[in-house]
Amino acid sequence: MDEQQKKVILSGIQPSGALTLGSYLGAIKNWAELADSYDCYYMMADMHSITVRQNPADLRRRTVEQLAAYIACGLDPQKNTIFVQSHVPAHAQLSWVLNCYTMFGELTRMTQYKMKSEQHSDNINAGLFTYPALMAADILLYQADLVPVGGDQKQHVELTRNIAGRFNGIYGDVFKLPEPYIPAVGARVMSLSTPENKMSKSDPDQNGCVYVMDPPEDIMRKFKRAVTDCETSVRYDPVEKPGVSNLMQIYSVCTGATFAQIEQEFAGRGYGDFKPKVGETVVEMLRPIREETQRLIKDKAYLEAVYKDGAARACSVANKTLRKVYKKVGFVAL
Repeated sequence: MDEQQKKVILSGIQPSGALTLGSYLGAIKNWAELADSYDCYYMMADMHSITVRQNPADLRRRTVEQLAAYIACGLDPQKNTIFVQSHVPAHAQLSWVLNCYTMFGELTRMTQYKMKSEQHSDNINAGLFTYPALMAADILLYQADLVPVGGDQKQHVELTRNIAGRFNGIYGDVFKLPEPYIPAVGARVMSLSTPENKMSKSDPDQNGCVYVMDPPEDIMRKFKRAVTDCETSVRYDPVEKPGVSNLMQIYSVCTGATFAQIEQEFAGRGYGDFKPKVGETVVEMLRPIREETQRLIKDKAYLEAVYKDGAARACSVANKTLRKVYKKVGFVAL
């Protein structure tokens, strides 16, 4: 496919903690398969991370480690533009402009603002409230056609479309209206301890969250303790059997087996066989990723070269959009 004809994809994950199994299965695993068909931009969303207080040294370390993990998960820096969000000033610059075209009422309805305000009631800052405008800037700077998101993130893409449509309605055809890209399987991996909730690094019960860099023994322990139900049948039913269904989804994404095939494989065997088998499958899937990440982390010169090249490529595209926006709103060109 000709490079000029490729649709653009943009996504990113905050380096506010270690990458989770949910992030890998729900996002990065799918990203790696898109490079040949799309023009892909993937960022370490460090600017979004500071809406919650971070230890500066930890944030810097995790940002570089996340870059290493991206590559170990299959994101080729030659095929994808991989960059650190704060290395591209246009994100902050466009965010301010879009703040002025984002309605207060729209921001008050954002689910994540409500949730994080409850979780961090001692630090309800303006950035926590207006970060959707920064997220819109992330997407619109690259004229993204598609944004890979979990089902719970569709609200952000919808708001981005509203902001872009409002801006276009005033100034003409400036922004492309993005669409969410949601994979059919693995888009929303749930907590192992509270399967009604999404797997998250902020989960107070860390037994519910599996990390890409977890040692095998920790992964096995967490899966053996995974919440199921009082039955023993391995059957896909997200309403009545959320814990088992979540484990089946994880196993399905790891192995490629359908839910019907999984039900047949474990018919009459019970959870005592099923949970360790899912754990073993995850351990073996993550083993090469963990080992390659550890190797890359030691190669600081290579990682620095990757994020510098990624920043240069991202800036080249982002600045074109920013210059057009600045001209439209009436800023004097420098």
